[in-house]
Amino acid sequence: MHFRHDKRAEDPPPAAHDARFPAAAAAGAAPGPDAAAEGDRADDDPDLPGELLDAAPVGLALLDRTLRWQYLNPAFTAATGLHRSDLLGRTAGTTAFAGATATLHRVLADGQDREQVTGGPEGAGTPVPPGLRLRYRPLRRAGRTTGVIVAVLAAPDPDPAHPRLRELDRARARLALLDAAAERIGTTLDVDTTCAELAAFAVPEFADVATVDVVPAETEPARPGQDHGRRLHRAAVRAVPALSDAVAELARPGESVRHREGSAAARGLATGTAVLAEPGAEDACPAGTASLLALPLVARGRLVGLLTLGRTAATPAFIPDDAALLGDLAARAATGIDNARRYAHSQGIALALQRALLSEPGNPHQNLSLASRYLPSGSATVVGGDWYETVRLPFGRTLLAMGDVMGHGVEAAVDMSHYRSALRDIAGMDLPPHRILRQLDHVISADDSARPATCLLVLADPGRSRWTLSSAGHLPPALITPDHPTELLRTPTGPPLGTGLGGYEQSSHPLAPGQTLLLYTDGLVERRGEDIDTSLERLAALRLPVTGELDDLLDAVLHALAPPPAPAAEDDIALLAARPRAR
Repeated sequence: MHFRHDKRAEDPPPAAHDARFPAAAAAGAAPGPDAAAEGDRADDDPDLPGELLDAAPVGLALLDRTLRWQYLNPAFTAATGLHRSDLLGRTAGTTAFAGATATLHRVLADGQDREQVTGGPEGAGTPVPPGLRLRYRPLRRAGRTTGVIVAVLAAPDPDPAHPRLRELDRARARLALLDAAAERIGTTLDVDTTCAELAAFAVPEFADVATVDVVPAETEPARPGQDHGRRLHRAAVRAVPALSDAVAELARPGESVRHREGSAAARGLATGTAVLAEPGAEDACPAGTASLLALPLVARGRLVGLLTLGRTAATPAFIPDDAALLGDLAARAATGIDNARRYAHSQGIALALQRALLSEPGNPHQNLSLASRYLPSGSATVVGGDWYETVRLPFGRTLLAMGDVMGHGVEAAVDMSHYRSALRDIAGMDLPPHRILRQLDHVISADDSARPATCLLVLADPGRSRWTLSSAGHLPPALITPDHPTELLRTPTGPPLGTGLGGYEQSSHPLAPGQTLLLYTDGLVERRGEDIDTSLERLAALRLPVTGELDDLLDAVLHALAPPPAPAAEDDIALLAARPRAR
């Protein structure tokens, strides 16, 4: 490390070189021309543990015999609030340690350690915080004192009046606020949920009432100041119990709002900056509010909403420091809201595509009845690649297919369409189910971008009274027969499609009048943390209607097994039911 100081004309001539602390070995020894910043060394001496001193958690500094500052580590500057330029190269008497000069001279004279507690700003330079406990220890070589080591033993208690401590406290408060916000805001990719979390975070910790308004989902966010008179969507309202009655006057979540011109909210939207104000006639706020803070929610340069906070007269009014601190919170929350908006938009596209591609089952033969359902997870926030298909074949046969493309979103929906198209083409070759899977696997695996998928094929042949089944990693179908419990049919299972591994087999099962075969995707039965055998046993234990409309049967299955809406639902669900018709 370099011990940087300035060479003065009055400095005494260099003394003997100290191999351990070269700058302290001689009073006023000048640094080399490449003397560097704090923590560097004037000459490359491997015996000096400079890296250890720099990394030490204890504040350490060094003065030479003339009491000129030669070195200070980062912990020392942090504890004292001083900069390098306040000390390095200067004598103690011309710095914030001027009051310690006499004590330092005594340490040089008698070689005894001494301690001191700073009592406030003394001397030139940046003031040292009062209450800083310091120890001065002589630096010895060959029996003589060559300098003084200064160690910080204890930091002072925070003094609100000290500007550097106030700045440090603000930084700590900001980091603590953002850490807490990251844990509690944006836990889902749902706009309304994120806004409700923001309002709940703000009240009562930072405000007595909070409202969150967002740009409607069908509207493209504008830049701050552009088209700020548009209507917004009220996404969340939160208030302390004392304001619960007054809050009833405000727009409720789900309603649209337009902030009056001249109001704090309208000015915040117009400028894109925080606005501090006392409530006026233009402001829509509950009775009893005495101070307002309007914080535009800006993400990626676009205005996605507005956070309005209010305080009653019983709470200190908002000040500029509040605006700065809570502005960081608004910026963090705005990013979460924008992420949720973008995700909802992409999932909306995926759901529309999925429903457009996933048409009703094809027209079967008159000897077979069909019914189908598709349920996106929760409120369509996790659209997947579940699909089903039916292909009418010669001689009264119908091919039933149920598949599940791995992954979610637009890509999974597009791959789903690819699988269905390929299946229809290959099924036209009138191959048995296991050979259709083999051909399908070959076609899909040739496309490196295609996602793997599970698939179950069932060839319904009422004329020959049999079901022929083959599976590519899919769950077994459920057979519902009058006067019998629900049965999960054993089906030879090969690897998912798209792996190129092949190896598919098939099996047959008697097809009796009145039977219903139910094909489904894993979203119907699988639950997080539960063994799949347990999930399937739940399906097999159901007492389902064996007569009546197939739609009634699907309603009964979903009522018994479908999970509640998001966030509990983890996957979408596809169902396909087939029942032979009596001639």
